[in-house]
Amino acid sequence: MPELPEVEVVRAGLAPAVTGARIERVEVLDARSLSRHAGGPDDFEAALVGRTLGAPARRGKFLWVPLDEETDAHGARVRPPDALLAHLGMSGQVLVREPGAPSDRHTRIRLLLELPGHGPIEVRFADQRLFGGLAVRPTVDGVPDQAAHIALDPIDAAFDASAVARRLRMRRQGVKAALLDQTLVSGIGNIYADEALWRSRLHYATPGERLTQARALALLADVRDVLDLALAEGGTSFDAQYVNVNGQAGYFAHSLNAYGRGGQPCPRCGATMVREPWANRSSTRCPRCQRRPRGIAV
Repeated sequence: MPELPEVEVVRAGLAPAVTGARIERVEVLDARSLSRHAGGPDDFEAALVGRTLGAPARRGKFLWVPLDEETDAHGARVRPPDALLAHLGMSGQVLVREPGAPSDRHTRIRLLLELPGHGPIEVRFADQRLFGGLAVRPTVDGVPDQAAHIALDPIDAAFDASAVARRLRMRRQGVKAALLDQTLVSGIGNIYADEALWRSRLHYATPGERLTQARALALLADVRDVLDLALAEGGTSFDAQYVNVNGQAGYFAHSLNAYGRGGQPCPRCGATMVREPWANRSSTRCPRCQRRPRGIAV
């Protein structure tokens, strides 16, 4: 599933193509990609056509584009402030194309935009596995309701590392489970959790309550460093599903130190990395650098 760097790469690429653009036409090719929308295709189209898009925003793995406020002839607001919300799910892609460009596989929704100074642009939502989707959702303080429960992420300017570290230290659960809890800190998935824990020399089952404040802060700093590096390299792409708005893959997979390296030597000490079952997924760690905490069964 795309994590914070992959979604942020899409947001950054989408911004110059849609900010200030007017939606001229909406085509819903597969209504299954509207599962997060309260109405059907006709309602989705009616909520968008004629609206002007603001600058794309993101929280964790949620991406949205604010919509201009609708008012009646007397200037009264027609509906609460809303936004076009996108969740990529397992395989969702948001692609920017020139009108008439060759079709993209698994395209579910098309938006035809008119961008001042440029002309027509087509935005396509493609999704092979259909776990993602688009929706028009009301916002509270600028955040769509479906993303309101999501915590800030480590690259957000308002992220309070000290407060998150204190909350992490109150938890008995393992640090990896805590990092993947989007109500504590958002945007981190299996890949970047493994990478940050390798950097911090922490076993994934280490209880949060066993960390000192300094160690917890160091872990969050390692998370931030991993995310920054992944962003600089365009995210992590293992197949054609994870691409930016131009359909290009990221190359952070070549910089991974832990995730996917089971059976290979640890880049730090040379010990053979191990891949272990964890929470219906897996975790990869160095058995020498990331020793199992005493008294904790795995």
